[in-house]
Amino acid sequence: MDKNEILTRVKEVVSSVLKTDPSEITDDSNFVFDLGADSMQSVELVAGFEEEFDIEMDQDKALEVQNIDDAVNFIAEYV
Repeated sequence: MDKNEILTRVKEVVSSVLKTDPSEITDDSNFVFDLGADSMQSVELVAGFEEEFDIEMDQDKALEVQNIDDAVNFIAEYV
């Protein structure tokens, strides 16, 4: 799976979990500062990524991911 496909799917999950218009999500959008994610939504994002990509991630490391681009790179390690 290439990173463009991962990026598209990450943005879909983020849009769904954070109720954000996909056009407002950029590659360097920060989950907390730009998109307004709280701690509970951060956990929901990790769960959403795991479900979307059918993977199981290290929860602690996953919660350290701060933005879209980092999420793509992190998920790429698992797919």
